Amino acid sequence: MLKDSNMDWHLSFLNSSAPPAARGLIILNQPFSRNLLDILWKACSWHCCADGGANPLYDLLPDDLRCWWTRHDCRYVPDLVKGDLDSLRADVWDYYMSKGVSVVQDHDQNSTDLMKCVQSVEEKEKLESREYEIIILGGLGGRLDHTMHTLSYVYKLRRTRKKVFVVTDDNISWVLNEGQHCIHIDHNILGPTCGLLPIGVDSTILTTTGLRWNLTVAESPFDGLISTSNHLVPEEFFVTINTSRPIWWCVELAKKD
Repeated sequence: MLKDSNMDWHLSFLNSSAPPAARGLIILNQPFSRNLLDILWKACSWHCCADGGANPLYDLLPDDLRCWWTRHDCRYVPDLVKGDLDSLRADVWDYYMSKGVSVVQDHDQNSTDLMKCVQSVEEKEKLESREYEIIILGGLGGRLDHTMHTLSYVYKLRRTRKKVFVVTDDNISWVLNEGQHCIHIDHNILGPTCGLLPIGVDSTILTTTGLRWNLTVAESPFDGLISTSNHLVPEEFFVTINTSRPIWWCVELAKKD
């Protein structure tokens, strides 16, 4: 099991000028904006749609980007579409097949489409002998059971993976393992609202700096008072969090005028 005794967190991939790096983007079947897609797509070197996650990707793009020529003439063509394929539309299936995309039907009923895609990331890592960060687009919103699965699965992934982020148009969220964390804050991208959520544990002890309402050796039980609707401080460029148990950290994406 991985232990994050002292972790630095940089979110450079949320910057529109971030170069591609060893990151895998997994797109789930939920609405998202073209702007967010542009940013995350450019920051990742490998792109995968979890089953029907290919539908909103296809629908979001105008015809001039959804061209019918070769794969290399087109933008936003994923490397893989994978799942049980019960929600992938036939027209989307046909289109990506025509672009040479690997469309893999996996009938394993003991794993979800998200889990199947993470498995593909891990297979790629073994082949390349390097580790990828995973960015999940969607998964926190819409159906409550889907949201709970994302929260539960990513929480469990902390045992084997260093960095898994969940991004929507509203927030970026990830699990902080027990220990000390330093989160680098770019106020042009993040904030102001944030939260420290003891999901998956009965209680944790938190100490923070860099927030509007800091905590000092404060107990945060799931069935008690938790730090939601906290705020980043404009003058602070780091948030530090010491937690005795794993928690979810979420921070709002700054709204552009």
